[in-house]
Amino acid sequence: MSDATTRGAPALKITWLTLFASTGTLICCALPIIFVSLGFGATVAALTSSFPLLITLSLYKAWVFAFSGAMLALSGWLMYRPGRACPADPGLGRLCNTAQTWNRRIYWSSVVIWGIGFFAAFLALPLRIWLDV
Repeated sequence: MSDATTRGAPALKITWLTLFASTGTLICCALPIIFVSLGFGATVAALTSSFPLLITLSLYKAWVFAFSGAMLALSGWLMYRPGRACPADPGLGRLCNTAQTWNRRIYWSSVVIWGIGFFAAFLALPLRIWLDV
């Protein structure tokens, strides 16, 4: 494996870990709140009885969101930091550009998932109470 492909391995691992962490925030905190808001409380009860870890994660949702937000920030910095360049070799350059394109897609998908989870976990209920819906 060449030096150019080895340098991108940690960034790729962090990108996938970021996707996992942001999806975890959606599953632990956003989906149960959305289901209860839509009147599917029995579904949430079935989910929490099948997966008791969801209760533990939701108890520590501030830490879960803080960790995943820090992972998003680190991943974003790794992708958009100054001085990042692809190799001059045409083959490696194409591979590098393809990897960067996929990293950006995964990253922005993670940001959207995290944003939906954050809205549902922290803003939806206060907004609903404020609007008296």
